[in-house]
Amino acid sequence: MTKGEGEDTHGHGEELRRCSVFLEAEHIEHLDELAKEYSRTLGQRWTRSAVLRLAVGDFLTKIGRIT
Repeated sequence: MTKGEGEDTHGHGEELRRCSVFLEAEHIEHLDELAKEYSRTLGQRWTRSAVLRLAVGDFLTKIGRIT
């Protein structure tokens, strides 16, 4: 594996790759807020990256690119 790649930390086995994205400051703030909210609600640590992966997965599912 190269730097920035690996399995997720929740044991799902997906391969994660490092990717840089440019987001509006407001979007980053909302991702951080959601990560804190999910961490409290679900009782496990959520990161900005995890929330972003969730959002991207939801988007790709909605447009029929993944199932």
